[in-house]
Amino acid sequence: MEDGGRRPRMATRDPKAQAVYAISVAAELTGTGQQNLRLYERKGLLEPRRTEGGTRRYSDNDLVTLQRITELLTQGLNLTGIRLVLALEAENTALKNQLAHGPSRTGTRKPTRARPDTEATGPQRP
Repeated sequence: MEDGGRRPRMATRDPKAQAVYAISVAAELTGTGQQNLRLYERKGLLEPRRTEGGTRRYSDNDLVTLQRITELLTQGLNLTGIRLVLALEAENTALKNQLAHGPSRTGTRKPTRARPDTEATGPQRP
């Protein structure tokens, strides 16, 4: 192989993470306008991949996020609230994955005991 024996990146990626949809297709599939998709990107709710020419490409995972954004908008959240909810949901998923796969070596700490001056009575004042 001329490329040093490396496999193409597509072979190792999650198929749902492949950015294949143009902005017009993503807007149609999710029932929202193209300007809304651009706004969501500016507000940090979504980060579509870009082609070498700069064209936005959306993945199936992005479409799921867009559907979640639509649900949260319907429930009355503003874009700032939605950004927080999405961040908390992502953090919650990551923590669940950590629990499911056991503690990592870098994240394992021994439990610490409270310092003697803060046990039972709280901090001592001079």
